[in-house]
Amino acid sequence: MPQNAAPGWRLPGETPRRPRPEQWRAGLAAKNRQWRWRFEAALARGLVALSRRMGMVRASALGGAICRHVGPLLPVSRIGRRNLEIAFPDRTPQWREETLRDAWENLGRVMLEWPHVADLRRTESGPGWEAAGEENIPPPETPCIFISAHLSNWELMQRPAGGSGRRMAGFYRAPDNPLVDELVQSLRGGGDISALFPKGSRGARMAMKHLGAGHSMGILVDQKMNEGLALPFFGQPAMTPTGPAELALRFGCVVVPCRTQRIGPCRYRVLFEPPLPLPDTGDRAADVRSLALMMNQTLERWLREQPGEWLWLHRRFPREVYRR
Repeated sequence: MPQNAAPGWRLPGETPRRPRPEQWRAGLAAKNRQWRWRFEAALARGLVALSRRMGMVRASALGGAICRHVGPLLPVSRIGRRNLEIAFPDRTPQWREETLRDAWENLGRVMLEWPHVADLRRTESGPGWEAAGEENIPPPETPCIFISAHLSNWELMQRPAGGSGRRMAGFYRAPDNPLVDELVQSLRGGGDISALFPKGSRGARMAMKHLGAGHSMGILVDQKMNEGLALPFFGQPAMTPTGPAELALRFGCVVVPCRTQRIGPCRYRVLFEPPLPLPDTGDRAADVRSLALMMNQTLERWLREQPGEWLWLHRRFPREVYRR
């Protein structure tokens, strides 16, 4: 081949080179991924269409019934059962199994309720939401961090929190499938969230800018992290995110615990609790640890009160606990 020839150039009559095995495998994997993404997106769109056609109440009941019966049969339920053993060792196996079924039912309901959540309004009865403890919400001009968890239908937490002109933001982990991500974003429809920040260092910088401007955030604090502090959670040293505590202390934010309770068919109560006290000992590391521990204790109390409405299906405790 002449020097500086283009990559696809070849002499007349020269046999084209075959792709290397690794190139062929990479191309095949990319095609398979595209087909998988399309199938998953088509399935998701079909569920959204079914939910809208059935209406929120019937769709919620259908999703709950299917997941309640099918979910406990899936391999991931082994993690859920072990988590419940760790959290509630004094409860009977029958109670824990029923709680696992409740958790699956709640997840199924959330999935088919999602297409309708943006349309829910504050109502006196029937489908919709009500709020309690709103006196614990600071004025809109006060920077605030609402901490919450994947309880009941957690998407509703932002509705009353983002009212009264408050500029809210949150963290968002996009699905691996970009086509499903587009669908999720369209269902969110903006709502009461003015910004969604990606998880990671870039999102942290965006959050600091947002809070520094005097705005507020809603943060789910119940996810397992590979980084953070190992703090007590149901008697186990669970890796706990310190980001919410660090942000609150840095910007002097009011920290308001907020959770959602399912109180009827497609009816919810959003409960705002008194703000957590901000430690101020002069030792920032100790203050972060203290505030993060308070968040863990708040979460644990919620799960003891609403065990059937949380996602018990992820590894929240140390790895060795699941080998016992």
